[in-house]
Amino acid sequence: MFRRTLLALAAASALSAPAFADGHSKDIVDTAIGDGSFDTLVAAVSAAGLVDTLKGDGPFTVFAPTDEAFAALPAGTVEDLLKPENKDQLVEILTYHVVPAKVMADDVAGQTVSARTVNGEKLLVDGRKGVMINEAEVVQADIMASNGIIHVVDKVILPEG
Repeated sequence: MFRRTLLALAAASALSAPAFADGHSKDIVDTAIGDGSFDTLVAAVSAAGLVDTLKGDGPFTVFAPTDEAFAALPAGTVEDLLKPENKDQLVEILTYHVVPAKVMADDVAGQTVSARTVNGEKLLVDGRKGVMINEAEVVQADIMASNGIIHVVDKVILPEG
């Protein structure tokens, strides 16, 4: 149901989406929907009420776990997080995957830096051998969207505590 709702949103916005200066007309949400590897992330973003935020002006850098990354969590974790009573925890986890700036892989190449996320905590970004975000590996970098960048990660990144 989440996917159908978001697909309808994407179809409606694609008809009226302007071409942006960088040539990318799809925002982060529509880009994730169109990829087909982020169904769980899209459902989680919808359940958390973050669709409008991630369709906003940005710029955002999203470290996007694949469906396989979510599937690697302990059994029942995703289902529990998607329950309305766990919305605050879901928002905390998802906003830990978002940096309120446009950060390209080349921006961190050869160095280790910390980045403050939308939830206020810091991520460790290690660009010395590929790019690692805490313990997650960036498996595909620099997917451009009209309002930011998506970096595909192989794990769900959990905030401490």
